[in-house]
Amino acid sequence: MTAKLKTPGVYIKELNAFPNGVTQVETAVPAFVGYTPQASLDGESYFNVPTKITSFAAFQALFCYPETPAPATPKKQYYPEYYLIKQQQEPDKGNYMKIAGNFYAILPDPNTIYYMYNSIRIFYENGGGAAYIVSVGTYGAPSKKTMRLGDQMVNLNVRLNDLQNGVALLKKETEPTMYICPDATLLSVANNGALMQTMLLQNSEMQTAISIFDVIGGRNPDPLFYTDNIENFRNNTGVQGLSYGCAYYPFIGTTIMQQSDMDFTNLFGGDIKALESILLAASDANEKTSEILKIIQNPKDSDWTTAQLNTALLHASTTYSLIISQVLEEANMLPPSGAMAGVITRTDNQEGVWKAPANTSIVSVVSLPIKLSSEQQQGLNVDDVSGKSINAIRVFNGIGILIWGARTLDGNSDEWRYIAVRRTLIFLEQSCKLATKGYVFEANNTNTWKAVKGMMNNFLASMWRQGGLIGSRVEEAFFVKCGLNETMTSQEIVDGIIIVQVGVALLHPAEFIVFSFEQEMKIAN
Repeated sequence: MTAKLKTPGVYIKELNAFPNGVTQVETAVPAFVGYTPQASLDGESYFNVPTKITSFAAFQALFCYPETPAPATPKKQYYPEYYLIKQQQEPDKGNYMKIAGNFYAILPDPNTIYYMYNSIRIFYENGGGAAYIVSVGTYGAPSKKTMRLGDQMVNLNVRLNDLQNGVALLKKETEPTMYICPDATLLSVANNGALMQTMLLQNSEMQTAISIFDVIGGRNPDPLFYTDNIENFRNNTGVQGLSYGCAYYPFIGTTIMQQSDMDFTNLFGGDIKALESILLAASDANEKTSEILKIIQNPKDSDWTTAQLNTALLHASTTYSLIISQVLEEANMLPPSGAMAGVITRTDNQEGVWKAPANTSIVSVVSLPIKLSSEQQQGLNVDDVSGKSINAIRVFNGIGILIWGARTLDGNSDEWRYIAVRRTLIFLEQSCKLATKGYVFEANNTNTWKAVKGMMNNFLASMWRQGGLIGSRVEEAFFVKCGLNETMTSQEIVDGIIIVQVGVALLHPAEFIVFSFEQEMKIAN
């Protein structure tokens, strides 16, 4: 600068006091792919457009029906339909109830069942934040018939091609760190397997996200033959990218849907005559119930809203109140992937990406369709043949419902067995990759190598101080190498290549804690 000074005066030269730093990437940004009530705002379509949201209110604004002005009954964002089917004898499986001496199985029209909307709700209930939404379509037409008792639920409106295309759209998005398809278990077993393999392959190629899977059959598991569902899951996930996937079992009974979300329009496809035949045959049938049902069938003769009529019927008929409660129990049974995305987000925010998302509860979960024992979990957690671990959600007496597993699908791998390890490596790799982009086209010399090493050392030292790396001293936690004859040859330097070698000592969860007790014999003096 002094050589350029020609005019007398005072000059200021600014010097960089701080070296370039590593900007940490977000660790918990799920991408939900599935069906939504709608996908537009101000005439602009958001179908098949990966869209970032930061709250449930933002999701409602873009992907839900607009609010209905009072006093009209609000339009339902999710509209499942259920039927009460009379049985010859007491069913040995599924949800049912007894009315006037007869058993009725509670069965859905499978074409009206979707999990996306409620999965996003429970994601935010459990601490969710930023997320991407890929809406692949709206709800399809009902079939007006039920699935058979004991059959796997398959929604013919949920199509493999829709979900695969939605996942493929995420190839251009590097911010999402979790892929979730809540509606995937509504596919056939084969199609669900094809989707999971697509997701794992994309995860392994991009190296930016993991996939969280649900297990078909986890909704109504057979106490004796539930292992068939586990075997089907393992047989259909393939062998590619297993360390980028994890699965949770079984489904979770939630309180996401409340009594205000369900009414007589959700029963029998809106056929009030079918509901009337059951309610008026019940032991608590009365004139008030009959009167309300007549108003429902002739709404033009009354200015009552659907919500008001539903409330009146709940008070008039105990049987109707029980039916709604049982139907709500069915509708609130959800795949756990959406809730797990929220738990992972909460864990990352409170402690760090290196903390295993396990031994913690799930908000708004009150029941499980099967209570796994320690012996039953052994076959889920460790599989000697496939190595595909499945994380259990279990009930513990006096404690409640806890997530009791922290493994990836690559359960036999010493390196990639744990979800926290895989997610921590993704975090480190992507943060370092983003930081070193600033050195592209810089001189491939000692100054650049030292700058890169200094930046990496500062970043990893900060992570060690936060408790994210093992070691009593910083030298034990990591190393960074970069230089001629250390990580690069002369030819690689000529070719414009900088190679940085980073080693980190990652935390592994204490999955098995073993005590050894022995008796010490005291010899009398």
